[in-house]
Amino acid sequence: MNYRNEIQRPDGFYQSNTAEDAPSIAVMIPCLNEEMTVARVVADFRAALPSAKIVICDNASTDATATMAREAGAEVIHEAMPGKGNAIRRLFSDIDADIYVMVDGDATYEASLAPELVEYLLEHRLDMVCAKRVASADAAYRKGHVLGNRIFTALVATVFGRRFEDILTGYRVFSRRFVKSFPILSEGFEIETELTIHALELNMPVAEIASAYIERPVGSDSKLNTFSDGLKITKLIVKLIKDERPMTFFGWLFLLFATTSIILAIPLAVTYFETGLVPRLPTAVLSSASMVLSFLMLACGFILDSVTRGRRERKRIAYLSIAGPAAIDARRT
Repeated sequence: MNYRNEIQRPDGFYQSNTAEDAPSIAVMIPCLNEEMTVARVVADFRAALPSAKIVICDNASTDATATMAREAGAEVIHEAMPGKGNAIRRLFSDIDADIYVMVDGDATYEASLAPELVEYLLEHRLDMVCAKRVASADAAYRKGHVLGNRIFTALVATVFGRRFEDILTGYRVFSRRFVKSFPILSEGFEIETELTIHALELNMPVAEIASAYIERPVGSDSKLNTFSDGLKITKLIVKLIKDERPMTFFGWLFLLFATTSIILAIPLAVTYFETGLVPRLPTAVLSSASMVLSFLMLACGFILDSVTRGRRERKRIAYLSIAGPAAIDARRT
């Protein structure tokens, strides 16, 4: 045996137990006016992951969020552009680690679950593990948010595949290759949807683990607007369907225009066979135009599907060029 600081594994091999071989972990907390809760969140994750680097992104707060976070022992960076997506983009860009934990700064997520999420990601060599929210109280998870989440989750599952039950959770663990290969385009709360679809689009190994969703402390208000942010998420999903599944998007448009054309043409055809005349010329023109448009949509779908396939291959190559969780295991053996 080599007399370094080693432990013997069940398979008989020895594994280094030095701090240098342990994966580096970063806890990323985007915050907007969370002075009431941020210190508690930092303390809870410091207790759950003692060796982790905890970084707060102060997203143009107007209160003492940055001061409270810094006093609690967190590193603070600032992002002037408002929006959770902008804060996450800054965190993904500036932080270097093997494992990334993303969580909101409102003290609604279970910090004690973090070691389990990290260990599950490493053990199963995954790129993302999501904490599926289970409300601990009725007030913790508003009914409007629950309904919206179910609708969005069902829509994403229909197009990209059903692998998640909660696509909008803000508590996730990522591998380095996920973070460094993800081109964030979202600016606001639609970032969670974009993260989910990115993983589904590239068929990444992912998982979901149930987590308690805790009611916000009294006096702490949610920044999520049910209707305006719901509309932004809807627009993002439609845009991503168009960009990543063009055959599906333009196929629906093909069916819409073709069906409209046929419905308009049926009474015209009946009249023509009965009288030999086409008395409603504008309707005939509209029917013909709708059919022409339907085949234009179909042609767009075929062309863009080929373009999207090439772009997806390039994204996959960029993703695979970065070491994944398996490299961490190799480093520790």
